[in-house]
Amino acid sequence: MPKRDRIMDQLSPSRTKAEDAAPARAPKADPVPPPAQPATAAAGKPGPSWRARLLMFGLPAVLLAAGGWYWLTSGGSVSTDNAYVQMDKVSIAAEVGGRITEVAVKDGQMVQKGQLLFRIDGEPYALSVAQANAAIDAANVDVGNLSASLAATGVDIKAAEEGLAFAQSNFARQAALMDKGFTTKAAYDASKHAVEQARAALAQARADAAEARSKLATGASGINPQVEAAKVQRSQAEVNLGRTEVRAPSAGRIAQSDRLLVGQMMVQGLPAVTIVDTLHPWVEANFKETDLADMRVGQRAEISFDAYPGLKVRGHVLTIGAGTGSEFSVLPAQNATGNWVKVTQRVPVRIAFDEKPARDMIAGLSADVKVFTDR
Repeated sequence: MPKRDRIMDQLSPSRTKAEDAAPARAPKADPVPPPAQPATAAAGKPGPSWRARLLMFGLPAVLLAAGGWYWLTSGGSVSTDNAYVQMDKVSIAAEVGGRITEVAVKDGQMVQKGQLLFRIDGEPYALSVAQANAAIDAANVDVGNLSASLAATGVDIKAAEEGLAFAQSNFARQAALMDKGFTTKAAYDASKHAVEQARAALAQARADAAEARSKLATGASGINPQVEAAKVQRSQAEVNLGRTEVRAPSAGRIAQSDRLLVGQMMVQGLPAVTIVDTLHPWVEANFKETDLADMRVGQRAEISFDAYPGLKVRGHVLTIGAGTGSEFSVLPAQNATGNWVKVTQRVPVRIAFDEKPARDMIAGLSADVKVFTDR
């Protein structure tokens, strides 16, 4: 028997006595296991609903698709909301002054080219025409008098020539008698003086004839200058008379006609009414200078309006401005200063309509413009 076993046998009686002397202890209770979960609870737990699955998988898919579409299409167009509808506007002013006697239009009315807008009192201008006619008659009378004077100068020249010939012959006789001593010095001097007077009379008659001839001279038109000047005066008076009727230079819609009142004095050159060409509108879009890299004339555009939600009109780029808006402002910015701050400039771009809008356009309406720069 091994030594270890012998030692254990010797110690066992004493261990047994100690265990018998100790009081009896209650046996250690085993831990109570937790109650088992019913198998039906685990089996009946519901899984994710179809809505949860749609949010988990559908929403990320939609976001990915939208992001891909934006990435693919964002570089093919540029847009701005700094755009406004523009139309040609003609300010009508009277070319002659006077009292307004008739107003033929009202604000907002459509007019055609040549239609009467208002009329100014034409009586003073009719009198000017009559006065010009009288001036023409007076000029014709003067021409007749000058013709008669020219004819009379011809007679005077002939008489002066005859007088000079007589004086010269008389002087020749007196000179011959003077050589022979049969006349006096006084008679000789008198005949010599008569010759000088006859020569002066002939020169005066010829000068009068030249003056009458020059007054009757005609210009390049073949008309006497006095008569032609009187006719020009009459033409001017007739033009002024015709300008008393102010007519529309083009078709459009009447605006700002509040100054057209019967009896009011119209000042020459003062704008009285405005005609807006509503038949040919366009859009002026002010794009940032950073949006012009790929923009070209002729590219298609899409126009929408704040006043007409849902209305979209097709157009194209007609022109790109030759300068920024600040270059044509009344007070351009002075950048040569110490506190200069760089600001993105705006360039006006004219957008033409490719189709007639379904709604009436009004000058100044706000618009949104998108230009497709992709090829």
